[in-house]
Amino acid sequence: MPASFAARLRHRTLTLNTRLCLGLDPREDAYASRAELRAHTLAVLDACAELVACVKPQLAFYEALGLWGMELLEEVCDAARARDLPIILDAKRGDIGSTAAAYARAWLSGRHAGAALTVNPWLGFETLHPFLEAAQQGGGAVFVLVKTSNPGQADLQGDGSSERVAAELTAQAARLPLEHGLSSIGAVVGATHPHELAQWRSRLPHAPLLLPGLGAQGAKAGDLAGAFFEDGTGAVVSASRGIQYADSNDVQAAVLAAQSFRDGLNAGLQRR
Repeated sequence: MPASFAARLRHRTLTLNTRLCLGLDPREDAYASRAELRAHTLAVLDACAELVACVKPQLAFYEALGLWGMELLEEVCDAARARDLPIILDAKRGDIGSTAAAYARAWLSGRHAGAALTVNPWLGFETLHPFLEAAQQGGGAVFVLVKTSNPGQADLQGDGSSERVAAELTAQAARLPLEHGLSSIGAVVGATHPHELAQWRSRLPHAPLLLPGLGAQGAKAGDLAGAFFEDGTGAVVSASRGIQYADSNDVQAAVLAAQSFRDGLNAGLQRR
């Protein structure tokens, strides 16, 4: 049986000494043509592959391009798989019953699947079950929104709501097998909450953490050590615009940005 998502992510983190997740969000207005968009997106993936622990395509940008965009997503995922690069599909899916099951089938099984999927729990905990089951069956993972990176998250995620989601995820993880202390149930916690990260790490002891918000949203690589286990695993930090468009469409600038983020994350761990 192939290694699980959590095991692959941990291995890559330790082998390459990187905790960085490469977000690939192709923005059509940044290019003169779709051919240029395709070439640049794949070039950034290829050039940065050895600097990152995983890749995170944001589905909205591919969906906005129509059928051609979905074909590009397939190409991006195929290129990532060829480099043994774990894929987190950032779709934030969440729905009830058979619809949730269909989303899970679409994005966590079969040829379109990523190794992991971001999931929205705010329709109720029962809506998570189809995603968790599909992840378990395929050796993948889900990353459930707990404390997101945007300022407006406080409208719904305050007053203990995020803590309640974290408690449910921890209870669910307790019923699942663990590999190196990690389950297939991950959590999204914004890197824009650096002073809360140790608290979330404690509340979610078996969850791989996905921390968005590095770079363009203002999070600093050196401030995020609280999200990691003592051995430097257990979390990845995502940067998208800050890498892909570090200096317009300059691929070398993307590489230098990825190197800087990777090194900043490692330096923050060394200082703790």
